[in-house]
Amino acid sequence: MIHPVIMAGGTGSRLWPLSRQLNPKQFLKLTDGPLSMLQSTVARLDGLNADNPLLICNEEHRFLAAEQMRQSGHEETRIILEPCGRNTAPAIALAALQLCNSSGTDNPLMLVLAADHLIKDVEAFQQGVIRAIPLAEQGKLVTFGIVPHHPETGYGYIHRGTDLAKGCFTVDRFVEKPDLETAKAYLESGEYLWNSGMFLFGARDYLDELATHRPDILSACKAAISDASEDLHFTRVNADLFAECPSDSVDYAVMEKTDKAAVVALDAGWSDIGSWSALWDVSEKDKQGNSLTGDVITHDTTNTLVRADSRLVATVGVDNLVIIETKDALLVAHKDRVQDVKTVVEQIKSDGRHEHMNHREVYRPWGVYDSIDNGTRYQVKRITVKPGAKLSVQMHHHRAEHWIVVSGTAQVTNGEETYLVTENQSTFIPVGQVHSLENPGVIDLELIEVQSGSYLGEDDIVRYEDRYGRK
Repeated sequence: MIHPVIMAGGTGSRLWPLSRQLNPKQFLKLTDGPLSMLQSTVARLDGLNADNPLLICNEEHRFLAAEQMRQSGHEETRIILEPCGRNTAPAIALAALQLCNSSGTDNPLMLVLAADHLIKDVEAFQQGVIRAIPLAEQGKLVTFGIVPHHPETGYGYIHRGTDLAKGCFTVDRFVEKPDLETAKAYLESGEYLWNSGMFLFGARDYLDELATHRPDILSACKAAISDASEDLHFTRVNADLFAECPSDSVDYAVMEKTDKAAVVALDAGWSDIGSWSALWDVSEKDKQGNSLTGDVITHDTTNTLVRADSRLVATVGVDNLVIIETKDALLVAHKDRVQDVKTVVEQIKSDGRHEHMNHREVYRPWGVYDSIDNGTRYQVKRITVKPGAKLSVQMHHHRAEHWIVVSGTAQVTNGEETYLVTENQSTFIPVGQVHSLENPGVIDLELIEVQSGSYLGEDDIVRYEDRYGRK
């Protein structure tokens, strides 16, 4: 049996303003269809002899990841939480150690996947995995190399070695991202594959190679996970011990050093969607070469990507642009300059703004809120609480709250009182009052919250009780 390990960390800043630090690209619906990138990654495992996936994600994304796995029918998915980013070699080590302890076998096969890759031909992907299994069972550390169809300077390459089986080769060497002329030479030779960052190997085989080439990483990961705690479906490794782990990629730490590397050639419509131009490349387009999503009107517009999330976007007489509209930000960029979006994100950070951090809509384990309006001493939110969910028992030092129920029923604790508030009714929470909000019904609870006070930041929350383990 294969044990899928899905790495769902990262912030995807090159896809700002859609991708944000607290809601990055792996949790977004970037392509046509109802599924996020993470959910699509899970869906393409259907048909393989695969166990329930094991996720690795950042601490701050834990509830978003858990909710998307629940929606995909994988409520029992175990999620390892990284308290800080240490790149892929330590992340995979944590998963390998967990699987060796929990799978019932000494050397379970790990299929390591990124949560934010697009693969159009699922059957070709699954056939590639099946071809890789015998190699992994022989102790090979198998990576999947993408068959290139054009010279690409944005990916690392794998120079394949001798034939092992149909479409399977030893690895001669890994090479860094090339310049255009070198990429053309790689393509013409037919001997080079794009490095996809997907792997299949035995967990014990990986740990043994890590012990040989980076024992410092293995030692730190062993210490961190041996002192882990279990919380709901989350495995929390020791934050202080994991922070001491060196940061390194699996390629540098293991794959470029081991003599057990093998590569399976994969031609499955793969893309890592690392930029807006990459998304345009893989999107459906009209006769003018435009990829349009949302409420968009175009005139004399060609080869352009437009996404409108909340309002009408109209274009006239433009070519080769990327236009991304969200509720709180608008990006207009030439397709040839989209790599510089990260520079804009850094400027937003340095200016002390917040648009890099989250959207106007913010997801919580109990539901979602949308910050509709704000000004001096007031803020208005539309809050949606899932059936059976409850916000923490809390208090605010600097703000009062007025709740108006739009639909559903709210169970409100307001100081010593607990009562129901139904549609078109309201209630008031004074400054300093201990309170909570719960949805006791079977449909979503929607309400408008009007905050007023001298300070309205999200850090003005004193939690007394929380069913989701938040401090």
